[in-house]
Amino acid sequence: MALPVNTPVGTTPFDDAVTPRTRVSMVITFLGLLLFMIGAKPDWFGWDRSPVVGFVQIAIFVAGLAVICLGGYIGIITLWWGHERTIIGDIGSRLIGTGYVVAFFAGMADVFGMGSHVLPTVPYFGPWQAAGVLIGQGIIAVGFLLLIPYPLLSKNKTAHE
Repeated sequence: MALPVNTPVGTTPFDDAVTPRTRVSMVITFLGLLLFMIGAKPDWFGWDRSPVVGFVQIAIFVAGLAVICLGGYIGIITLWWGHERTIIGDIGSRLIGTGYVVAFFAGMADVFGMGSHVLPTVPYFGPWQAAGVLIGQGIIAVGFLLLIPYPLLSKNKTAHE
């Protein structure tokens, strides 16, 4: 059934400012994932030169984790576009930063002199450091879950159906 000629049709897309930011955040997140994989498993790329996880690998996967956090933060913040964040959302954004700090310091513990292999020996990524990084990543994940704007997503779903 055709619409009459004088029927107004909306010409502005709903997410005109959000879409580019979402795409940029996805690109940043995937670049961070690539960095993280290069640092965590360089043998997947044929670049493993050492039997232990040393300083360069730790630095690269911690940098990759930072880029993942940045890209994810940009992406989820765009969901709040035009709305004020709730207290839960603010707590989530702070947990993302806190989790990254925990993961960073756990990964770099030997470099900072708090690990089991302090400098000048070769830094070694041991089980305690791995547990610390995993705890930091868990805190980051909780932060992202708290930052998701659940009420806005349910409003947008019912308003556009």
